[in-house]
Amino acid sequence: MEVPAVILSVLSAAGGNEQPTLKDAQEQAGQAASWVEQNWSTWLGIGLRIVLIVVIAAVLRVAIRRAITKLIERMNRTVQAVDGTALGGLLVNVERRRQRSHAIGSVLRSVASFVILGTAALMILGTFEINLAPLLASAGVAGVAIGFGARNLVTDFLSGVFMILEDQYGVGDTIDAGVASGEVIEVGLRVTKLRGDNGEIWYVRNGEVKRIGNLSQGWATAGVDVTVRSDEDLDKVKAVLAEAGEAMSKAEPWNEMLWGPVEVLGLDSVLLDSMVVRVTAKTMPGKALTVERELRWRIKRAFDEAGIRIVGGLPAQAEAEAAADPTAGMSAPSAYASTTSPQSLAASPIPPANLSK
Repeated sequence: MEVPAVILSVLSAAGGNEQPTLKDAQEQAGQAASWVEQNWSTWLGIGLRIVLIVVIAAVLRVAIRRAITKLIERMNRTVQAVDGTALGGLLVNVERRRQRSHAIGSVLRSVASFVILGTAALMILGTFEINLAPLLASAGVAGVAIGFGARNLVTDFLSGVFMILEDQYGVGDTIDAGVASGEVIEVGLRVTKLRGDNGEIWYVRNGEVKRIGNLSQGWATAGVDVTVRSDEDLDKVKAVLAEAGEAMSKAEPWNEMLWGPVEVLGLDSVLLDSMVVRVTAKTMPGKALTVERELRWRIKRAFDEAGIRIVGGLPAQAEAEAAADPTAGMSAPSAYASTTSPQSLAASPIPPANLSK
């Protein structure tokens, strides 16, 4: 678009001392009207193009955000449908899936909005015939500088996104993150909050986590080592252990925590005065320690009723062994200890004769 001559004439007239006449004003008005008439179609085309770009971007953004919201709601309904069933016991809980789905939805909506609005802004600038190459180059350089300076923040963010997408852990899980361990109370895109065994709260940056040990997924194993005397009847010991395990698997609430029968694996080690029998059971995630304590309690009571003795790390002592005499290691008193004894008198020296007589 060319600058109309009427503008130049107005500027020149304003800079000079001559007063504009009516004829000059008519000429300038005619030139301005002619310039507007020549360029109004261009203005209208640019305006319509901008409006079209904005409308399409807004409609596309709303449609994508609604689609993401419906997808997240469908995921939540699926989790609520299986919660409380046998299949739901193998899956994560509702709260964990809800927070995970909300985090994924927030990330997807933010990415979609950024891409759509950024593309629309570049298209609008291109409509004004603005050269976007310097702008894109500057944005690229600024992005590299910001990414280099905030690389730890970017690393934490990307690690958090992949942890959520891959469902490595969630709220309520007990994990070992290497730098800290405990129960997950909040999962963020940058920081994960853990509550330790003593009640402390750990803030772990997602970028610092190199390995994750999830103790709440799948199943856990409860193992108990029972040490008995080496002269015990192995068949009797095995029968008592099996009976105690079977009774525990039928009692509540242990029948829900035990996901398999209590198995007597056999001898783990044999020593001169003792032997170790290994007992294991497959349990619900996070309930292994509770099951082990109850299993030890029941085994001890069953052994007491069956007359089977549990020994510790010290060598077993014989039951019929008599108490040792404390004076057994002392020698008998000597006869020479008394000055009036015949042995002491016989051994005493003969006194010398009196030489003064």
